[in-house]
Amino acid sequence: MEFTTEPFDLDEAPAHALVAREVIETAGLDAVDVGPFGNTAEGVADRVLTAVDALLRKSLEAGATRVSLQVNVIGDVHGDGTAEGGR
Repeated sequence: MEFTTEPFDLDEAPAHALVAREVIETAGLDAVDVGPFGNTAEGVADRVLTAVDALLRKSLEAGATRVSLQVNVIGDVHGDGTAEGGR
């Protein structure tokens, strides 16, 4: 997944950005990369979807006016070692 929260503030990280960072860093995801212009993380589907839910709810509550989100499915779709179609 890749996401950004807005509005941007290059001088100081806004509350919504700090909340989003905390959600992603504590979600048990793999390969988390948090930066000023975009954030990425990888993980099994259930954890990513749980993190997305928390990310949206908490960052909007903390003042985000826009959240841009992209989720890509790569490999293990179900998070249990099986791919689409049970293979």
